[in-house]
Parts: sequence; C-alpha cells; structure tokens
Amino acid sequence: MEKVHAFLEAHRDEHLAMACRLMAQKSISPTGEGIADCAALLRSMMEEAGIRTEVLETPGHPLLFGEVDAGAPFTLLIYGHYDVQPPEPLDLWLSPPFEPTVRDGRIYGRGAGDNKGQLMASLLAVRAYRKTGTPLPINVKFCFEGEEESSSANLAWAVEQYREKLACDMVYTADGPQHVTGRPTVLLGVRGILYVQVDCEAADRDHHSGNKGGAVPNPAWYLMQALNQFWAGSPHKVAIPGYYDQVRPLTVLEQELLAKLPYDPVATARGLGLAADQFADVSAAEFYSRTLMQPTLNICGFTSGYGGPGSKTIIPRKASAKLDMRLVVDQNPAEIYDLFVQHLRTVAEPLEREAGVRFTVQQLGDMAPSRTPGDRPEAQAIVRAVQRAYGEEPVVMPSLGGSLPDYVWTGILGVPSVVVPYANHDEDNHAPNENISLDCFYNGIRCTAEVLVELGALRG
Repeated sequence: MEKVHAFLEAHRDEHLAMACRLMAQKSISPTGEGIADCAALLRSMMEEAGIRTEVLETPGHPLLFGEVDAGAPFTLLIYGHYDVQPPEPLDLWLSPPFEPTVRDGRIYGRGAGDNKGQLMASLLAVRAYRKTGTPLPINVKFCFEGEEESSSANLAWAVEQYREKLACDMVYTADGPQHVTGRPTVLLGVRGILYVQVDCEAADRDHHSGNKGGAVPNPAWYLMQALNQFWAGSPHKVAIPGYYDQVRPLTVLEQELLAKLPYDPVATARGLGLAADQFADVSAAEFYSRTLMQPTLNICGFTSGYGGPGSKTIIPRKASAKLDMRLVVDQNPAEIYDLFVQHLRTVAEPLEREAGVRFTVQQLGDMAPSRTPGDRPEAQAIVRAVQRAYGEEPVVMPSLGGSLPDYVWTGILGVPSVVVPYANHDEDNHAPNENISLDCFYNGIRCTAEVLVELGALRG
C-alpha cells in the first residue's frame, strides 16, 4: 500500500486533469447528446488504467463493463454512471458547465459531483494499483451506466441479461452527498418509489362559474375529497388498507444506528424552513425512522383551473394530482400500486355516483426499495475502511430517504450493496454550479483504495 499511497500523492495534478477531461465531455442523459463520445472516452481511460473493458449494449445507452481478475476469492463490483443532467439554466452558471473550473478549492462543472468526479475517484484508486504493479487484494469489476439520470430505465434489464458477467460478492457505489455535518457517510440502503397521477374530470370543457355555478360539478373539490381519504393524519400516516403490511420491522442494530445519527431538532427545523419547535418532541430515532425507514405518500403537485395573474371565473373541467410513495423493504411497487388503485376505487365510486365525475389513475414510474443489513461482515468492513481513510467515525445510515437503483444488486444479483458518498453535502448536483471539493475528490480516491484492502482482509 505504500507504493499506492505514494503514487496517489505524486499524481494529484494528473488525476485532477483526468477527472476534468471526463467532466468536459457532454453526456446529457435525456437527449443523448455526447453519450457515445463520453462512453468511448471513459473506455479509453479504463483501458489505460490496465482494466479490461468492453461495451455492453442495452435498449438505451450502453453500459461500460471493466474487470481486473486478481485470482482472489472475493469480487467487488463498483457501480457508477457517466451520464449527467441537462445544464440549464445556463445563465446561473458562474463558469460554463462543460468547461470544468477549479476555484476556491472546488471543481465546478456538470457531473463534478454527480457522478463523474466520484466515478473517477474509484477508477483512479484501481489505476494506482495497476500503475505501481501492486497486486489488487480482491477481484474488481466496474459497471458504469449511461441512464441513471433517466431513472436507470434499462439497468434491471441489463443486469438480468449480463448476470454471469456482473456476478460478484458485493456492490460498492460512490454517489450522492455526504452528511450535512461534513462527516464521511455510509448508506446501507435506499427507499423505493412509486409515482402516480390521479385525474378527476367532470364536463368536457370549462364553464362560467357564475352562469353555471351550483349546477356543474367542480372536479377539484371531488379530487380533494378523494385524496383526503388517503391520509390518516399526523405523523404522516397513510390510510390505504394493507399499506404497511409488508414493512419490515427495524432490527436492534438499525434502531441503534438511527439513535446515533447527528440530530439537533431546532437546527433541523430551521434548516428546513419550519418553525423552530416543529420537532421539539421528536427524538432522533423517530425523526430518522420517519424520513428513512417508513413509507410515505406525498402530494407532489395539484393542478386545476386557472393559476395565472388576476382572476378568471371558471369551473374547471379537470383536476389532476401527482403523488409519490416512498417505499421500504419489503414493499413491492406493483403490489402497492394495486392497493392504491383499489383504495381509489373505494373512495371514488360514491363521488362518481353523486356528481357524475370520473376518476382515472396512471402509474408514471417505480423503483423497488433496497437494504443491506448493517451486521453483514461486508458492510462492517466498509465502515472500517471509511473510518481509516477519513480518520473519523462515519455517519452510518441504514437507509437513504431517496431512491437509487440499488435493488438491481440486492434483488437481482442477490448480493450486499453499500453506498459511500464522496461529494461534499453542498455539491449542488442537478443545479447550476455543481461542484466537488478537491479534498472530497482526493479523499474519495484514498477511500476506494482502503475499501479494497479491507475487503481483501475479510476474505483473506
């Protein structure tokens, strides 16, 4: 490891230049602009690093697969994505989004934090082993996809299609921001998501609210009545029958991890723009249980009638609501959707008979939840590696409140999966002036190197 660490220190400028080169190449996920060129560039970087690399075709953007066989009994798959979000609005960038710029100790550019900077940190750690002739302590595979910013539309298909090639003992991902305290972070899972739209229609056109008011039904009122019957009151309980039936109870270890997470109720409330006493009676364990480990149902948007300046007196013909449900293991998105539709029919049919309105629902997307037990030896090895790399105890979260395609590893491949964010908490991913601090970038390279050592010792 001495050679590896010395190499990393001596080649800091080279590594920064390589990361900036990848960030400068457009790879905009929804439009496909630059995707092929970025995949080719990244492949050349992987091959230059001594990694046998090939392109795996999918119905969408290609996957890059790399492998270094060390003849070891343990194989780690490192996942990341080379696609990025669109850069707009361009006028809010202080420097062009695809001209990576270093200022004030940070690299600014689209993909700096999400995910090219973090992807390169993992790649450069393995490169240091190869360039110094240091034997890798474990076998390493890479899977870099080009559709993560488009909901990983074909990742599950690809994992099924290339299951034997991707076979491994564990998956490791560097993505997302560290904890707001700035401490290194280890994530053991993610919540899933189910996204739906509910529409309520009445007449075939808008009507004058004076001339027809009192006769023509207003679908907004009826949609609000229906949605109100999905909510069982505070603290954020969902009223869909059977919604909680498959929720896995927290283990003792998970409860302990929640209780240890950094938490200041006043600072948390103020940071969220709420009244300072909003969480006065909410413990750390309860707050994090709600935001990480329990399912939710949220109204993302409600649209009906006129919302422009001034007034327009109409009875709208239609009202629509978009809702997301964050799901936890062992909830199945397809089963939850069936429960949602069944409950909607139960509450909607009396309203349809009463007013002649019509309710419809459509599913707009879903992603299954995922969680790796914190007492697994592989997860504990990652925690030790992160602590050694950063020199401080990491924040260990049994789940992320948001959603990532982690289920393809734990569900399809059936292996443990751990996420270690390398980017600073204010990376502004998806926003103008996206960035990653130089310290976070270099620490991420060192962290990956330590992860390889710790996992090697685990199966040594």
